[in-house]
Amino acid sequence: MADVDVELGQLKALAAAVLTGSLDGAARELHVTPSAVSQRLKALEAATGRVLLVRSRPVRVTPSGAAVLRLARQVELLAADAERDLSADGSPVTVPVAVNADSLATWVLPALAPLAAEHRFDLHRADQEHTGDLLRDGTVMAAITAQAEPVPGCRVVRLGAMRYRPMATAAFARRWFPEGVTPDTLAVAPVVVFDREDELQHALLRSRGVGRVRVHHVPSSADFVRAIRLGMGWGLVPDLQLAQPTDVDGPELVDLDPAAAVDVVLHWQQWRLESPALDRVAKAIRAAARIHLDPDVRR
Repeated sequence: MADVDVELGQLKALAAAVLTGSLDGAARELHVTPSAVSQRLKALEAATGRVLLVRSRPVRVTPSGAAVLRLARQVELLAADAERDLSADGSPVTVPVAVNADSLATWVLPALAPLAAEHRFDLHRADQEHTGDLLRDGTVMAAITAQAEPVPGCRVVRLGAMRYRPMATAAFARRWFPEGVTPDTLAVAPVVVFDREDELQHALLRSRGVGRVRVHHVPSSADFVRAIRLGMGWGLVPDLQLAQPTDVDGPELVDLDPAAAVDVVLHWQQWRLESPALDRVAKAIRAAARIHLDPDVRR
């Protein structure tokens, strides 16, 4: 990239196209015409000598595009930091962050809320096993992830662990686990799973020698717990969510097997970039993690 001559406007066009998913969306984001976005992208691809975007719906970056997108995000963040330093009323700095759904539903938003006046958050929800992928392709600058190994170009800090317990209603437990939790009862009892990337329940089942089961997919943290309260199945629920007040009518949940608790260790990964905005976000996340996550769990 050292010999490649690119312009800030071209990099902004690439970042905006990926952010919005289309050239038309990028045009609205940048307040220019779609034709201007297209011309900037073509000029950027000509300068790099690579195809950077697949013009699908939504658009997606190629492997070469991911490298240039990381550059675009870094330049964008540094430019926004500089603008804030030079102007008392500088526009908010956009910080794209990948967060797992359960952290987003419990402790992350209160941690970020005090920074909302000076930052614009672009939060991407993904399973903790996959948030690191969004760092690799340049979609986000930081991620809460289960991945302890640093993504290339990133630094990593261990945050702590979220504890999950296999929960169900007492009526569900009496019906499906009358003799307790065994491989035989697990094989027939319905289970609630967040989405098709959620491996927590399946990993627990495999550890008990159980393969195929009846699954309900409920891809919302609040509705996931609601489905369990309604007796649709059992599922692994984080302690932090069990402690939250709920406006959902229904019976209390019981722990099916206290010995089967699962600890998911989370890490904060961010680009190796000197950015006051990104560092403020990291500081807020680390401070909240010290309060809400178990620091002593080892994986």
